[in-house]
Order: sequence, then C-alpha cells, then structure tokens
Amino acid sequence: MTKQPDLSFENTEIAFRHSSNADLKRAYWLFKIINVNFLVKIGPPITNFAMKIGLPINGLIKATLFKHFCGGETIRESEQTIQNLYAGGVGTILDYSIEGEDDELVFDDTRDEIIRTIKRAAKEKAIPITVFKPTGVIRFALLEKLDAGITLTDAEKQQWENACARVLAICEKAHEAGIPVMLDAEDSWIQDTIDELAINMMRRFNKEKAIVYNTYQLYRHDKLQSIKDDYQAAVNEGFIFGAKIVRGAYMEKERERAAEMGYPSPIQPDKQSTDKDYDAALDFFTDHVEQIAFVAGTHNDDSCRLLTELLTKKNIDPKNPHIYFSQLLGMSDNLSFNLADAGYNVAKYVPYGPIKAVLPYLFRRAQENTAIAGQMSRELGLIAKEIKRRKL
Repeated sequence: MTKQPDLSFENTEIAFRHSSNADLKRAYWLFKIINVNFLVKIGPPITNFAMKIGLPINGLIKATLFKHFCGGETIRESEQTIQNLYAGGVGTILDYSIEGEDDELVFDDTRDEIIRTIKRAAKEKAIPITVFKPTGVIRFALLEKLDAGITLTDAEKQQWENACARVLAICEKAHEAGIPVMLDAEDSWIQDTIDELAINMMRRFNKEKAIVYNTYQLYRHDKLQSIKDDYQAAVNEGFIFGAKIVRGAYMEKERERAAEMGYPSPIQPDKQSTDKDYDAALDFFTDHVEQIAFVAGTHNDDSCRLLTELLTKKNIDPKNPHIYFSQLLGMSDNLSFNLADAGYNVAKYVPYGPIKAVLPYLFRRAQENTAIAGQMSRELGLIAKEIKRRKL
C-alpha cells in the first residue's frame, strides 16, 4: 500500500491562496445573498424582465454572479482565470455555456467555439480536458423524438445527420489534438440517444487513449449498471472507457415529469442511495483503471476522501492520467486546491460565454446551492475563516 498524502479540506490558506481580499469579500456577500432562498427564486424572472426592457444590469451581473462563477465572455477573457487556477495546480475545463438554442446556424457556431476550446487546450497543460453540452449542438426536440422512438421527417433526418456530423467534428479535433472531450449529461428522456452517440465516438477514438468521455448522473437508479455495461462493451470491443460521474443536476424536473406523465421516476429514492452508487462507481473505476479513464465530478468531501483512500489502498499513482477530481469554478475551493496541493489531478469547470446566454447556467448554480443542505453554510464558514486568518 502506498502512503496516503497529507490532506486537509479545512486548510483555508491553501484553498484561497489564489483569492485576493477583495475576491473573498465579494464571495462572502454573494453567498450570503444566495443563501436567501426568496431572493434566488425571484431573481431569475426579475433579471430576465429587466434585460428584456433594456435596463442596464449587465454590468451588475458581470461584477457579481458572473465574475464569481464564470471565466469571462470569451476564451481570451477567461485567460486570467485559467492562469490563476494553474498557479494553484488546478487545471481548467473550458465550458462554453450556451444552452436552449433551436437554430442550425447557432449549433454550427457552437461547434466551432468548442473546437476553439480544444485548440486552446492543445497549447498548454493548464487545460487538460474539454467539454460540450450535446444540446448546444443538437436540437432538444430532435433528441426527444429519437429517444421516444418516433419516426423522423425527412427534414429531421437531415437535421440529425448534421447533428451527428457536428459531434464527429468535435471528437475528431479532440483526437487529432490528443485532448479529452466530455459529453455532459442531459435530461433522462433524451439521454439514451446521447449515450449511444458517446459510446460510438469512444469506439472510434478511444483505441489508444481516452479521448471521449460520457457523463453518468448517479442520482438515477439505473446509471451504476449503465457504467458497468459500457465498461464491458469497452473490454469486449477493445477501447478505453471514458466516464465522468456526477450526482446530478435535474432532480426536481425529473420527478415532476415522471409524476405528470405517469411513468416510474428514474431518480433514486433518497440521497443515501445516490451516495452509495456514487461511491460504488469510484470503487469499480479504481478496480479497472487501466481500461477506464474517469473524472469524479463532486463537491462532496466524503467522496473526495474516499477516492484518495482507494488510490492509496490499490497502489494507484495520484497522478495517474486516467483519474481526475473536478469541481465548478467558484465553489468548493477547499476541495480543489487542497487536493491539487496534495498531488492529485484536479480540474475546475470554467463556464464562459455571452452574459445573456450564460444566465440559465448561473441561475441553476444559485438554485442548486440553496438546495444542497449545508452547502452555503459550508462555503460561508470557510470564507469567514480565511478572512479572519488573514486579519490575524
């Protein structure tokens, strides 16, 4: 057994080494506001209305929510964040956060921007992984019809061909550059088609190296089995299985739709079941690390600690290129920077894009944070601790 590296998720000096006093104060007041559920609920409609009638609130959003959770409006604007993270040993996952579009030309532009993130990643080690959201390049309603087994019209068949070509172009560029690319997870009623697309891309591009990764949301009760099935396909067909695991981001919407449409909810019965499957996936991955490359996307201290213990117990090098920890920019710096300081591979999601287009992402972050029991208190407590430490 290898020696467990020294690691404390309470070390705020390391966690906030990259943050100025002004950054800490801004983060403190931002999380204070997010902690007020009422403000988080009324914020999105008020903001959308204000932007619709032309009130000049872009500057306010950019200086607060956007500055904390996003790198910038462009790759160039995100450079400071990229270098800031890298100085603390943390990589960047550039995430062009356009979503909810329904236009072929916009999908083409998004494909081109994702390819630009791959080209940027190829220039230095500060960006070890890239990502895209499938609905950024494929029409949601088209995926919905495919998942439901509804016959496409001739026009839709052409749209699907175009969509597959976009995904192929992104994965080809990633393969050519030697840069991994992850497909983010989406709603359960469009996910089967995305899963099939992702596995087909792995078959094509993951022969020698893990290039394409699919995302598995473990708050779904069927996803641990999906992971095992996809791994078996990789073994049988001779490719490396790429997986990112998260707990999940669409729980309430999933439950509401299932109840509304009268089918069994795909969501786990409780959080304990999700945690159990998440940790079982980590155990499974570390048993097969030669054939599986994985990203553990989590803000959960216990899961991060468990993965470090599994690596020690199974004599796996913390710097094994098949293993990454990942958190979102602006959250859980106590995990990201302390893990990196202890010698583990860590990369943060750094969303970027035009403010108006990124707003849905920002509102979701705020709403998720208030929904996670203790998350805000935890963030606030750590920031307050570091502010006090600096004063002393």
